[in-house]
Amino acid sequence: MRTTTRAQFDAYDRNYNEHVNNALSFSGLKVDFFTRVKVDALLELLTTSASSTSTLSLIDIGCGIANSHPLLAGRISRLVGVDVSSTCVAAAAAANPQNEYATFNGLELPYRAATFDAASAVCVFHHVPLAERLPLARDVRRVLRPGGLFAIFEHNPLNPLTRHVVSNCEFDKDAVLLRSQETERLLAEAGFGQISSRFILTVPVKGRILRKFDRLFGRWPLGAQYHSTGRV
Repeated sequence: MRTTTRAQFDAYDRNYNEHVNNALSFSGLKVDFFTRVKVDALLELLTTSASSTSTLSLIDIGCGIANSHPLLAGRISRLVGVDVSSTCVAAAAAANPQNEYATFNGLELPYRAATFDAASAVCVFHHVPLAERLPLARDVRRVLRPGGLFAIFEHNPLNPLTRHVVSNCEFDKDAVLLRSQETERLLAEAGFGQISSRFILTVPVKGRILRKFDRLFGRWPLGAQYHSTGRV
């Protein structure tokens, strides 16, 4: 991964949330809301791998300061976060001492083959240089056990509000967004099977009724974000 990308994120270990909240200010929502929605979606995806997520091991690629990890506490057997930014990893480890954290070079994960049951990459791949996306996805597949799930969450570039947020977010200035078809193709080329995508955040999913409404539109490219999944 580019050295400039590492240095860029090293600078946001203390003010990441502030920058995102500034970009979201027009919506009246904050980063914590979107983090919770994606954690809920991830946990739902993980229930397809086991009857209880509490038995699973998960590696979170590009974890940053690990905003989502307190919401996963007690719900995952082993939670590991990796990131190219040493300062963000240090902040994540300080806030979540029960988990494991490590830096990596953006391409090669520092774990043996078939180590984890699942992997996530939440709004990460749009920061990965184009030439490095496939090698990284292949290495994620390497560290997953047979049947392991890889869930990629990304911004939906077809949503104008999403594009507005990205264009106004300081650390997204060099982002190259992926359409869901591109993410599915990436998973396929990396050797994953059972690939599918769903869009989320068509509406602010507060409450059971709005959550059901959001799910109804999951196959339409309307939501602010989406997740694409594949299995080993």
